[in-house]
Amino acid sequence: MPTRSDNLAIRLTNISKRYTIHHEKPTLVEKLVRRDETFWALRDINLTIKKGERVGIIGPNGSGKTTLLKIIAGITTPTTGTVETRGRIVSLIDLEAGFHPDLTGIQNIFLNGMLLGMKKDEIEHKLDAIIRFADIRQFIDVPLYTYSNGMKLRLGFSIAVHANPDILILDEGMSVGDKAFQEKTKKKLDEFFRKKITLLMVSHHASVLKNICRRFLILSGGSMKNDGGISLLSAIEP
Repeated sequence: MPTRSDNLAIRLTNISKRYTIHHEKPTLVEKLVRRDETFWALRDINLTIKKGERVGIIGPNGSGKTTLLKIIAGITTPTTGTVETRGRIVSLIDLEAGFHPDLTGIQNIFLNGMLLGMKKDEIEHKLDAIIRFADIRQFIDVPLYTYSNGMKLRLGFSIAVHANPDILILDEGMSVGDKAFQEKTKKKLDEFFRKKITLLMVSHHASVLKNICRRFLILSGGSMKNDGGISLLSAIEP
């Protein structure tokens, strides 16, 4: 069904992504024999997402979930096809990519925030709210390499949601953390939905997504196998 241009968040047309894998094997005469293998991470993906939709992407390892999100986020480019997006995209696919381990928490807020498109004065204005939401105030002046994965996750999510995204992309790592942070995360996402923020979230497990998303895409072997509502989940997970 065609989507009105002013209601469009994301449109993918005939998206495919090819990688070349290099294999090198030593021989008895100390020479390397090289063999190249072509791997298609995605094949012929067509997808339209409207503003405010909450989309869960499900599939096993190697199904193409992360590649799809990276293409939407502009982290990687497709081999074929076109990508159209509207508004500011904020992604938490590769958390380490926006952080520097030797910088303090507060320095990383400025670094990561500017990478997400925030201005310095905007970050300064939201700094206390970012620190408070992440609940890491006592560690804010120590280097990031001393942080646990959970602390980095909370900080990354806090920066992301305070960047006022139009499209928010999350991986299933957001489902970890203590119960209090998960509840805080859910409340913030509910607030976003009232503002018609578009959400894409990836997981191996339907149970992670069913309380947040309303539309579900099932990937397998780089292809789109199904696209529909919550009734799809009964075929995947009780």
